[in-house]
Amino acid sequence: MIKSKRLLKQKKISHGFFNKNGGKSEGIYKSLNCGLGSNDKRNNVKKNLKIVKKKISKKSRDIFLPHQIHSNKIIFIKNFSKLKKKIEADAIITNQEKLPIGVLTADCVPILLHDSKKNFIAAVHAGWKGAFKGIINKVISFMIMKGSDAKSITAAIGPCIKKESYNVKEDFKKKFIKKDKKNKKFFMTKKKVIYFDLPNFVKSQLKSNKITNIDMINMDTFDKKNNFFSARRSLKLKHADYGRNISIIMIN
Repeated sequence: MIKSKRLLKQKKISHGFFNKNGGKSEGIYKSLNCGLGSNDKRNNVKKNLKIVKKKISKKSRDIFLPHQIHSNKIIFIKNFSKLKKKIEADAIITNQEKLPIGVLTADCVPILLHDSKKNFIAAVHAGWKGAFKGIINKVISFMIMKGSDAKSITAAIGPCIKKESYNVKEDFKKKFIKKDKKNKKFFMTKKKVIYFDLPNFVKSQLKSNKITNIDMINMDTFDKKNNFFSARRSLKLKHADYGRNISIIMIN
């Protein structure tokens, strides 16, 4: 389990970014696959989620995970008992205690946030689609609408695919530059191959929302030595599927 140094200073919460280590799954899912949407044995995934929950808190409720759809859709949990089990969204915000909220990634960016003023937490799944559609703006705007102050929000950008590993096509680049010419700085061309800097694109969106207390965990999920599940690496190895990493946060 990897922790953000900045979030560790927030004593009201617990959090963690998890890699592949310490689970029950086997084969291409070895070992801490937390993706119920994968083709892994469902029982193994459930065991893995219990392992993660115990690492965060032995007295918490079950981890709430949305059904992620690469969107800018957010949900606010104010009453857990009335919550449907399956909700499509890519970000969760709550002020409920002992309720771990999480997102699953396999190269996309996980973002965990805590507002020390109102004691809100958020977990965000920011793939390029969600980030492009403004999911980060929506999360911060919602938190501020609920009484948060940008100065009191701490954000941790978790392990994700780094620029050096994320090659994209020309039309992908054009799409971003058409939206904002300043996005050109997030692209690099090397030996006629275009690379995209997703984590710094995400960081720029946090900054544009006046979030200054930002921690970026500088680990590339594509790099095998870091031991994360990676959709791109699995595709390169011609695997039929891939596991998912989990990132969670909870108000104690």
